[in-house]
Amino acid sequence: MPAYHPQRIEPRWQAYWEEHQTFATPDLDRDRPKLYILDMFPYPSGAGLHVGHPEGYTATDILCRFKRMKGFNVLHPMGWDAFGLPAEQYAVQTNTHPRVTTQANIDNFRRQIKSLGFSYDWSREVDTTDPGYYRWTQWIFLKIHDTWYDRDFEWTDPQGRPRKGKGRPIAELPIPDGVDPDAYRDSRRLAYRAEVPVNWCPALGTVLANEEVIDGKSERGGHPVVRMPLTQWMLRITAYGDRLVEDLEIVDWPKSIRDMQRNWVGRSEGAEVDFPVVISGQPPAPPSGRFPDKPAENVIRVYTTRPDTLFGATYMVLAPEHPLVDRVTTPEHSEAVAKYREQAARKSDLDRTDLAKTKTGVFTGGHATNPVTGEPIPIWIADYVLISYGTGAIMAVPAHDERDFEFAKTFDIPIRAVVEPPADWLKANAPKEAPADLLAAYKADPGAFSGVFHDEGVSIQSRNDEFAMDGMPTAEAKPAVTAWLAEKGLGKKAVNYKLRDWLFSRQRYWGEPFPVLLDESDRVSPVGEDELPVLLPDLDDFKPTGTPEPPLSKAREWVRYSEKLRREINTMPQWAGSCWYYLRYIDPNNTERPWDPEKEKYWLPVDLYVGGAEHAVLHLLYSRFWHKVLFDRGLVSTPEPFQRLVNQGMILGETEYTAYRDPAGAWVAAASVVQSDKGPIRKGDASATVLETVKLEEDQIVKKGEGFVLKDAPEIRVDARAHKMSKSRGNVINPDVVVSEYGADSLRLYEMFMGPLEAVKPWSMKGVEGVYRFLGRAWRMIVDYEAEEIALDQRVKDAEPTPEQAKLVARTIAAVGDDYEALRFNTAVSRLMEFVNAFTGAEVRPKAAMEAFTLLLAPMAPHLAEELWRILGHEKTLAYEPWPTFDPVLLKDDEVEIPVQILGKVRSKITVPADADAQAVEAAARADARVAALLEGKTVRKVIVVPGKLINFVAN
Repeated sequence: MPAYHPQRIEPRWQAYWEEHQTFATPDLDRDRPKLYILDMFPYPSGAGLHVGHPEGYTATDILCRFKRMKGFNVLHPMGWDAFGLPAEQYAVQTNTHPRVTTQANIDNFRRQIKSLGFSYDWSREVDTTDPGYYRWTQWIFLKIHDTWYDRDFEWTDPQGRPRKGKGRPIAELPIPDGVDPDAYRDSRRLAYRAEVPVNWCPALGTVLANEEVIDGKSERGGHPVVRMPLTQWMLRITAYGDRLVEDLEIVDWPKSIRDMQRNWVGRSEGAEVDFPVVISGQPPAPPSGRFPDKPAENVIRVYTTRPDTLFGATYMVLAPEHPLVDRVTTPEHSEAVAKYREQAARKSDLDRTDLAKTKTGVFTGGHATNPVTGEPIPIWIADYVLISYGTGAIMAVPAHDERDFEFAKTFDIPIRAVVEPPADWLKANAPKEAPADLLAAYKADPGAFSGVFHDEGVSIQSRNDEFAMDGMPTAEAKPAVTAWLAEKGLGKKAVNYKLRDWLFSRQRYWGEPFPVLLDESDRVSPVGEDELPVLLPDLDDFKPTGTPEPPLSKAREWVRYSEKLRREINTMPQWAGSCWYYLRYIDPNNTERPWDPEKEKYWLPVDLYVGGAEHAVLHLLYSRFWHKVLFDRGLVSTPEPFQRLVNQGMILGETEYTAYRDPAGAWVAAASVVQSDKGPIRKGDASATVLETVKLEEDQIVKKGEGFVLKDAPEIRVDARAHKMSKSRGNVINPDVVVSEYGADSLRLYEMFMGPLEAVKPWSMKGVEGVYRFLGRAWRMIVDYEAEEIALDQRVKDAEPTPEQAKLVARTIAAVGDDYEALRFNTAVSRLMEFVNAFTGAEVRPKAAMEAFTLLLAPMAPHLAEELWRILGHEKTLAYEPWPTFDPVLLKDDEVEIPVQILGKVRSKITVPADADAQAVEAAARADARVAALLEGKTVRKVIVVPGKLINFVAN
């Protein structure tokens, strides 16, 4: 019997698509509108895909197939983000070259993805580890290295907005008189080398990200980590901070993602202020009258968003790594300072800031001069100040900053109030025995109050012999003091970012080599473009050296470029290849240039980009930065790479059911259980008796209300929750298993039927089975499953549909099309199920209706749809068949049912012609027996009719 058998159907159609290159995308087809739909390409790990990966791929594939049927020229490519630490760590552990394991992983990922029937143009496949690809990654790096940011350059963007600031060729950089031109250009490049503090793990032989360091130890293995300076490549992403924020207004992205990027950039306006250092008791030299670009040798420069609080700065804090620490530290404090700096070097940035609940620090013995009061104030070092943020130094205003307040209270440092709080704040935070005049008490001793007033207010106690701010609101005081500082050469208005310049090098082997050369003085020169790609040397020993010296140092012949020049031995991070892959897809086989300008103008921007929210900041921010540099240099035609962004929700593992038993064997309701260090215990159990955790099967529980209870003890509610898929929990679902049992179409359809694309959803194999049964019903609606050979069901005939059937077909076409456009795939599946339910019982199934259904099903279940299309008598693939049309008249109802209200309460319902006017509706309502009875003996004062919606009688 010809039953639905996906294991026979699906491989055959996948082979057909590959043989005929069905989804190869023609370039520059100007007769059709273009549509570029992109998936965030995967990192091909050894574990292969799990069922969470295909969710976004399925959504984009449905839209691509739908849009091809709607007449669009669709670009839908796939590739591999294959450089990086995971592959190298596995290679080190197994002593297998990362090129071997990476290629094996790619082959497995490609096989799995092809088994799901996605309509990718495989002729455009890219691999970031391919020299033909990373040749152009290196080329882009050289363009970034050859660019400086001109903040004063004025231009008009493609949206007609006047803009300021643009990346320009380094040759156009004006050189001031009296400076070394080469050194000055190097100081302004967007790509530069600098010595920066990093987290170095000697045991792992690598630099670790802040997130990989916990309590001074490596997350992997628990090895000690130290902070140490290393010369690294940096990219000046901060130069583009304003535009990275401003241009979020011209893209169609989720608000949450745009907010995350704004917060990550963290733009703020304030002032840079110089605090002269008192050296050996000598007063500092007077300012020159002009605020210098760089602080003088014995000056501490700070950035503050609250220059109006300068009169309240009673001490300063330097990061332990600050270069002035040695100069300001007095002999009697040197030992304590050295010990503290050593301790700080063992902490990550995360440990030192957000996670540091107790403020620690050491006095250096040195002092600086507050520029507005002229008073000497003590200089401390503390690890909550980072050398990598701002200037690595802060002015501390303890009366108006909680962090500074805690520090000042800990170390008994004066606290001076310079902003007047409102009366209700003073009252709420005053000490118990405060005098009647709370403001006077606050001015005298703000440390006695329980809170820290950090909002804006009115300046108090803020005057010197030349300048006074007392009585000024904060909004006026900020520019006023900034102007005074600028006049005196002590400060200037400034913009700062939480965003830091991008640390762009790794001490690892498996990454793109930098296309630069270094001379004996470490002066950088780029290789010629004709020398690209700079190939990664094929090392047998690619393991870390155990020192900060990168593994590429072992390739001595490769490193030695000439007698006086050597190659850079750091490699680029994994982000490099993923920053621009969307551009290579448009022209992947071009050996003369990274992309053809005409093709770039045709295809960009990407119309829809789909991927996980975990890439919301770094990848998207980095890609936008690279794109903007390329845009400024005239190499791309759009200011933003990705016009629309959609984040698919996470797919969790199967729901797990858990119950608890006490030592006597009695069940304990989940709501009465809390987790302790020892395990689950009863709430309020002083003895902390650990309960037994019992994992339940589905046949042991039943649903009750919004939760689940034990089938044999319905009074006991159990814990039901789904968890993120992970090997450790053993809840990872391999798509190969699902495909082998139920077919790719079932997997695709189920992932779309689980719920809205953006929602987090638990997996259920029973749900897959339900969708598989639906596809079987769709098969039997068209195919004669009782015949010996595959053939049309005899009830499928060339016949006119009944009026009801015609309406159902038209409405399904309209609704499914709207759902596909809006990415509401779960409701599209429901509409197709309703269609099958309606026609399964029909003795006559018009062939035209069955063809329309098959075309509607095709984007979601393409293998089954192709097979049904062939059975319906068509020889060619349906991939480019026109989307079915319908008569809009069929979307209108002949009759509608409307509620009848009396005094606003529904009392009955009536059926009237869809075009009935108010008089006809009222007549029909009065004729209704129930309404007539309720209105009998009452006076109708008013009748409200909303045609097609409702009628309301106001009667008494």
